[in-house]
Amino acid sequence: MPNTDEGLDGLRVLVTGGSRGLGAATARRFVAAGATVLTASRSRPAEDGGATFVPADLSTAQGVAELGRRVVDQVGGVDVLVNNAGAASAPAPTLSRSDASWQADLEMNLLSAVRLDRALVPGMVERGSGVVVHVSSIASRLPQRTEASYAAAKAALNAYSRELATEVGAHGVRVVCVLPGFVVTEGATAHLRHMAEAQGVSTEEVTQRIVDHLNVPMGRPGDPEDVAELIAFLASARAKWLTGAQFRVDGGIVPTV
Repeated sequence: MPNTDEGLDGLRVLVTGGSRGLGAATARRFVAAGATVLTASRSRPAEDGGATFVPADLSTAQGVAELGRRVVDQVGGVDVLVNNAGAASAPAPTLSRSDASWQADLEMNLLSAVRLDRALVPGMVERGSGVVVHVSSIASRLPQRTEASYAAAKAALNAYSRELATEVGAHGVRVVCVLPGFVVTEGATAHLRHMAEAQGVSTEEVTQRIVDHLNVPMGRPGDPEDVAELIAFLASARAKWLTGAQFRVDGGIVPTV
């Protein structure tokens, strides 16, 4: 059997939001497979994991356009595009959530991917090959209270991803969507620590409470590497007939319907 890394060696890969968390783990995974990896985010990664850092603000159309130009200038385009950048605005009751927070979540979680695809996917179409991975969230299937705008933006990303796969499939370009669940990244760890301090309990206890609240069948949160491994597989030749689909990596939180 071919291994998961089949066909990844030498590929040009761009991972947005690659300075920490899922993005950093994904970048490391592709570097380990021999790919030429670029990461893009506002902040520089804390560690040099072998990827080339490109500073970028993906919350604006101008920032995305500039990133697209820099990637083409530096490496001539990409073979794998991992649209991982995303963020959630502050929690708020749905009916009192401001237009600004709705717009902010749409900009970061939907339009940043749409704009970057528009800049880089035509090159894939022209070459007759490529893979686009949109990193969504199980929130798109299981929205939590006070997070409606984030969940809605990720649900829109799912729908857009499916349609784009239909449009570019005949040109040899695959588009897939990955839906992570409760994953303990650096950002999540800091948030859990803050919650623990506020409640006067340990970080481990707060983590377990969330796992129990979400009814995670496997009884634990995920690691960033769990998601990175799936993304590497989907970009590899072993997944050459997978497109237009959503792949949950959530420890079984969302029941199959």
